[in-house]
Amino acid sequence: MTTRRLAALLLFPLVLGACADAATTTAPAASAGAAIARADRLPSAGARGLTVMTRNLFLGGDIFGVAAPSPTPLPVRIAQFWQTVLASNFPERAGTIAKEIGDASPQLVGLQEVPIYRIDPLGDAAVGGTHPATVVALDFLATLQDSLAARGLCYHVASSDLLSDIEMPMVASVSPLRLVDLRYTDRDVVLARCDVPTSDPRSGVYTARLTVGVSGIPVSVLRGWASTLATVGGVTYRFATTHLETDGSPATQLAQARELIAVLASEPHPVVLVGDFNSAADGSQTPTYGVLLSEGGFVDAWTEAHPHDPGYTSSLPESLFGAPTLTTRIDLVLVRQNFHASSAAGIVGGVHADVIGEELGDRTPSGRWPSDHAGVVVELNAPKAIAKR
Repeated sequence: MTTRRLAALLLFPLVLGACADAATTTAPAASAGAAIARADRLPSAGARGLTVMTRNLFLGGDIFGVAAPSPTPLPVRIAQFWQTVLASNFPERAGTIAKEIGDASPQLVGLQEVPIYRIDPLGDAAVGGTHPATVVALDFLATLQDSLAARGLCYHVASSDLLSDIEMPMVASVSPLRLVDLRYTDRDVVLARCDVPTSDPRSGVYTARLTVGVSGIPVSVLRGWASTLATVGGVTYRFATTHLETDGSPATQLAQARELIAVLASEPHPVVLVGDFNSAADGSQTPTYGVLLSEGGFVDAWTEAHPHDPGYTSSLPESLFGAPTLTTRIDLVLVRQNFHASSAAGIVGGVHADVIGEELGDRTPSGRWPSDHAGVVVELNAPKAIAKR
């Protein structure tokens, strides 16, 4: 990983690099061939079913708020952000998310906002030091895997990317004044159930990216994708997860979506793409959702199963307390099947879909929502002709 460090002088975060390990080629987007299977004609779940989940874990605080202009010194703002992250109690939330996974038993899980937070007790970021923070304070991935293991569930990391990696000075105590460094590293992760064969992990960071100014210095916000091949019921799929830029930067978001379409265009296997796309499925925010379907050749699993249900997934309160306030559907499961040529678009064999983590009974023991997003679970049923391959 290439490292770039900037002197902070109590004003500016240290920015570390990120890496992309994917080697992909651009090819024309494939069309989505298949016969439409509407909700009233769905087959019952069977051995040929592939169950997938998408879950934004919520990093625990507003990282963009840290960069907003403020008279409060940056190290104080970072301390406030860190206290918010701790108060979100991810260890407890991870237990509830692990239960969701256990209940649905998906073969593949796409995760977004899977940070690792590290501390450097030396606190040299404020004076331009070069010592990276290495002491792990909170690792969302390890915490979730521990919660899964505690329930007797076995899921391994099949693929992951490495996104924004930022180290910032933080006030640890006021009297006496002591600074430490807080390092935030974002990731997207694919988890595979341990009985599912996977291979050919790939990942990448989008060239298109948002740049925010912090104390007059530009900082890039890195977004990316991770994928793997997985074989379930005799069918091999390319399963991918991503987290696109917010709807506040529609041009960047759309450019990222087109990069991903190009990455997946030459994939010969059926593609299941999940994630937080930050583009409302009703078209009210950005054109990205429509482009993924029209240019990428994808079919929306939710609308196949529930053509008259909006299936909202965002946004629950960032405080994680309070009534459900879902108003948009931005967490999606999209499918592209490069088999069974047909003049109609759709998902061969049928689809079952459910929104999870949005009902009052889905909250943690302390009453928190598991995330500020709801999750989506989809079961795809491959047609017999494909399952026999």
